[in-house]
Amino acid sequence: MPLTPLVYWAQRHEDIYLRVELTDAQDIDVHVHENILQFKAQGHGAKGQNEYEFSLEFLSPVKPEVIHRSTQRQVSITVKKGQHGWWERLTLKERKPVFLAPDFDRWLDESDAEMEIQKKEEKKNRLKASRHKEEEGFVSLKTAFLFVYNLVQFLGFSWIFVNMTVRLFIFGQDSLYDTFHTISDVMFFCQILAAVEVLNAAFGVVHSGVIPSLIQVVGRNFVLFIIFGSLEEMHNRPVVFFVFYLWSAIEIVRYPFYMLGCFNTEWKTLTWLRYTIWIPLYPLGVLAEAVAVIQSIPIFDETKLFSIPLPKALGTSISFSFVLYIYLVLMCLGLLINFRHLYKQRKRRFRTKKRKAN
Repeated sequence: MPLTPLVYWAQRHEDIYLRVELTDAQDIDVHVHENILQFKAQGHGAKGQNEYEFSLEFLSPVKPEVIHRSTQRQVSITVKKGQHGWWERLTLKERKPVFLAPDFDRWLDESDAEMEIQKKEEKKNRLKASRHKEEEGFVSLKTAFLFVYNLVQFLGFSWIFVNMTVRLFIFGQDSLYDTFHTISDVMFFCQILAAVEVLNAAFGVVHSGVIPSLIQVVGRNFVLFIIFGSLEEMHNRPVVFFVFYLWSAIEIVRYPFYMLGCFNTEWKTLTWLRYTIWIPLYPLGVLAEAVAVIQSIPIFDETKLFSIPLPKALGTSISFSFVLYIYLVLMCLGLLINFRHLYKQRKRRFRTKKRKAN
């Protein structure tokens, strides 16, 4: 007759727990086949160091997956019930095997097991509520951050747009020549702050593409700091007025739209403007930037500013205008990429609205 170890059992509504009294168990083989659990292992049990085995045919169906864990003192086995419920006994036969006994360390009556489930559910709900509060706190903090950012940008570009409009009506054509001196400080601030949009897209704070945001921010700052900021000869050019005016005209629509979006609110007129006004203004803005770059090329050639020195053996340097020619090509590519991105956004937005209306 094969040697059988002492086996202790307990249950919950979903699991069966078995504890096999076998120390230093090795070569453990435990599996469920046709609702019968079969166990075999080498270890030190009631009959000393030997090979022990047993089998149990369960009262009700169980899942074939078996989890077991061996320690120096025992082998713990967990079997999942086929259906959630409470068994009146473990085995199919009413007469239990002689080697089987209740595990009073883990034993619970059905009512106690239900109380245990209830406590687990309460604990789970408390954790879920705590996580929900943390998520709500994060969402509210993110919403506040985005709202304040968009508000600051809206106020900045609104000041630029209104200031330039008023000066144009008061001073007429003369206002075209001193735009940089009157507006540049606020424009510098707004365009530096716009780098936050790239970071927001990169870190998933907003659901937006990183590449389109990067192209716009880098392109504008290149024109603002390199073309306008570094060349005094460009400060009095009318092209500065057109670049700044077109930039601000786009942004005084875009940022209020984002502000309302922070609170899941929509104003239909503003939404239409957000996804439509860029169609004429964005290409005009890029055209104005290109004109500014072209006007700066002779100045860079004359002043040698930002020229790239070459080794003395060559005895010359590469003019920065060469970089500007490359930049003009990249500007056209950026226009195509961003125009395609904005067109897809517009198409998706109004297609979704039509579906909802239907």
